Amino acid sequence: MTENIPFTPETSAKLDALRAIMRSAGSVLVAYSGGVDSALVMAVAHEQLGEDALACIGVSPSYPAREMRDAVKLAELLGVPYRLVNTEEYLDENYAANPNNRCYFCKSELHNRLKELLLAEEWGVVMDGANTSDLGDHRPGMTAARERDVRSPLIEAGIGKPEVRAIAQHLGLPVWDKPAMACLSSRVPHGTAITPELLRQIEAAEDVLVELGFPQFRVRHHNEIARIEVPAEEFPKAFQHHSEIVAGVKAAGYRFVTLDLAGFKSGGLNGATNGTIIPLMEVVRE
Repeated sequence: MTENIPFTPETSAKLDALRAIMRSAGSVLVAYSGGVDSALVMAVAHEQLGEDALACIGVSPSYPAREMRDAVKLAELLGVPYRLVNTEEYLDENYAANPNNRCYFCKSELHNRLKELLLAEEWGVVMDGANTSDLGDHRPGMTAARERDVRSPLIEAGIGKPEVRAIAQHLGLPVWDKPAMACLSSRVPHGTAITPELLRQIEAAEDVLVELGFPQFRVRHHNEIARIEVPAEEFPKAFQHHSEIVAGVKAAGYRFVTLDLAGFKSGGLNGATNGTIIPLMEVVRE
C-alpha cells in the first residue's frame, strides 16, 4: 500500500474525538504491539498526555522478535515512554491446547499483567487498538479485554481500519501502511498444541521471508510441512528465490516447503483445505 488515503472532514472530526477521549482519561497504559492500530492509539495518547501515557509491549514466544524490535524503534522515534511486559500465556494449559478461542487466554494473560501494573503504579486506564472494523469478526481476545475494563478509544471515536490508516498517514506515522501481523500462534491449526519451541520454529521460517524482502506473508505449520502464503503478485519472486526459501525453511526444522496457490489471506488456516498447495522445490527447476 503506497497511495495516499483521503483525510476527510469526517475523519478529522473523529481524530478530534480521539484526542478528547485521551485527555479525559488522565493517564493511560497502551497495549502496544507495533501495528498501525495500537501505534495510532500510542501516538495520540502521547500527543495529548505526554509522560502520562506509557506504551506497554507484551513480550512472549508468540510475538516475533523482529516485531518487538520494530515496535521499540517506533516508540523511541516518537519519544514515547515504553515498557516491555513479559507474559507467560504458554504456561496456561487452556492456551497451550490451542482451542478456537485461544486468543481469549492469551489476551487474558496480557491484560492481567497490565491491570497489575495499572494498580501498582496508579495509572488511570488500559487502552488497546481495537477499531470498529474488528467488531464483526470472531475475536475472543476482545472479550478478555472487556472483562478487564480495557477501553478501545478507536471504537469509542467510531474509527475503522481505513480511517486508522488515513489518520496515521496524516500524523506522519511510518507504519500507516504496515500490513497486519497476527501472532505466531495463529499459524498453527486449532487443536495442535502450542509450545515455545514450535513458535520459535515458525519464527525462524518466517525470518527467511523477511530477509528476502517479502512485505506480507505467513508460514502455516502443518507438522512437517511449512505452507507459505504470499500475495499472488509475489509468486514470481518466490520462484526466483525458491532455493534460498527451501534451504532456510528446512533449516528451521521443516521437511517439506510448499507454496499455497490461493495466495496470502488473513486467517488462512480457517480455509486451509480450499487452497492448492505446491512444493516450492518441485515448481522451479534450475
